[in-house]
Amino acid sequence: MTFFTVKDLRTQILTRMGPRTVVDDLSFSINEGEVLAIIGESGSGKSVAMQSIMGLLPSPPGLVTSGTALFEGRDLLMLRESELRKLRGSRIGMIFQEPMSALNPMMPVGDQIAETIVTHRGAGWSAARAEAVRLLDRVQIPDAAGRARMHPGALSGGMRQRVVIAAALACKPSLIIADEPTTALDATVQAEILALLRELKAEVGCAVIFITHDVSVVRQIADKVLVMQSGSAVETGSRDDVLDNPQAPYTKTLIAAAIPATPRAVKLKISPKTADPAPPPLAIEDLIVSYSSKAAMVAWRPAPRLFAVDGISFTVEAGETLALVGESGSGKTTIARAILGLVQPEAGRVRLNGKDISSAHQSLQGRVQFVFQDPQSSLDPRYRAWQSITEPLLIAGETNPMVLRDKAADLLAQVGLDISLLDRLTHELSGGQRQRLGIARALSVAPQLMIADEAVSALDATTKLKVLDLLQSIQEDINLPILFITHDFAVVSRIAHRVAVMRFGRVVEIGPTAQVLENPQSDYTKALIAAAAGNPGVSTPMKGGHRLGSSGTQPVWRQMREHAPGHFVTEERMP
Repeated sequence: MTFFTVKDLRTQILTRMGPRTVVDDLSFSINEGEVLAIIGESGSGKSVAMQSIMGLLPSPPGLVTSGTALFEGRDLLMLRESELRKLRGSRIGMIFQEPMSALNPMMPVGDQIAETIVTHRGAGWSAARAEAVRLLDRVQIPDAAGRARMHPGALSGGMRQRVVIAAALACKPSLIIADEPTTALDATVQAEILALLRELKAEVGCAVIFITHDVSVVRQIADKVLVMQSGSAVETGSRDDVLDNPQAPYTKTLIAAAIPATPRAVKLKISPKTADPAPPPLAIEDLIVSYSSKAAMVAWRPAPRLFAVDGISFTVEAGETLALVGESGSGKTTIARAILGLVQPEAGRVRLNGKDISSAHQSLQGRVQFVFQDPQSSLDPRYRAWQSITEPLLIAGETNPMVLRDKAADLLAQVGLDISLLDRLTHELSGGQRQRLGIARALSVAPQLMIADEAVSALDATTKLKVLDLLQSIQEDINLPILFITHDFAVVSRIAHRVAVMRFGRVVEIGPTAQVLENPQSDYTKALIAAAAGNPGVSTPMKGGHRLGSSGTQPVWRQMREHAPGHFVTEERMP
């Protein structure tokens, strides 16, 4: 039975050049218990269409000029804001693309979920907090009770996304609008979230509108598919009809651009051997980073430490891409922060071109660039696009605005963005466009080392290919070393020369990409690869955790054995 119908929806954005249509006569319907996947490239109008329907589009500059959106017999476009607030969270749940923007940074995440339950279900705060902990546990957040008391800034990007998903599920709504809900999640958690959404749909008969650019996710969850391009629907139909027998040229291009999961051979430039070889651009030796896991109960007894990074060692050679892979919270981003000097290691060394970071940090400023996981929080909302891109150049001493603007235009073209976006503010760009803006900014000063933290996680298939090809092209031109943090094995297969798999602060397997992906030795690596391939029967190893102990303690780490030339694995039982 059809219970949600959108007809002839049109949305315009006011610009300096006049109104611009971003959603153009969009029509679709969804039945009870059905999953409709809306796919399309960044900027195609997917998110704007849903924001228009839910009354969440900022106005100005956004304006819904025509159309209807009938939900359970009521036109959402005609409801007052007070009426929409009653629907949002209770009858319609929203899962947003960027969790840091959706969560209150000053409020514990458990209270934010509980607030939804108190507001819409009338529960008391004690019962609501208990339900919030249960929901956090259901979306596979370890130590749910402890994490419920944490603020969003203390959680990894993947965990923040799971908090948003738990909040959307709190009132068991009849319709869930999920805007890229698995973008920031690793493979095993993505499989669990997709299974959770299917389970919820079966339990309460809710429908799901699933916005994504991941064709493999569409195959796993969708009943129907709607393909959008430039604000319009170009093809719609059942999942199998659209994905297996696409008719529109754009749909064919989108599906063909999906990155293959099989490893791809990538040639690595080998520098000629000399009597005094140059040190690698990046060398990490027995790195340990720990944090206080909780407040000390008494002043004379220090609080136990959680070892986020626990004895990590690896190198990145000139012209090489090393991929760090692992689940959210495994310590990947903490390693990057230690390289940048943003956290103080407890032990071990980080060497950049042979110099210890503790003595070379000041002189290395500008030579190491970072592409952040969350583009919204890494870009200044007051800056125009060209100002954001050229900020590193400005810091480096270039002050001519014409030179900066011309450089920004060149970089926009490099990352596949139109130069008409030069004067846009960050909130006027889609999530994928903001991510590409961050990549352009990192490339602006020709860095000697690039660290990319989920740099293409928010990009659609065709744009992801272009950006990965761009990074490889730049790497070949200037022999750029890249530390690429990701949870996407399909991306690893395309860009990485070697891959290191992390779990609970330790490397469990490292080696050439083809060897690790085709012949994994660690049980944990096998589980991650199976989950990435969409294996519904995969066992997700979430038990265990990071080492806890006193500061300065160092266990005898298990040695890694060499399975094949350059392919090492730690013998470790799955808990």
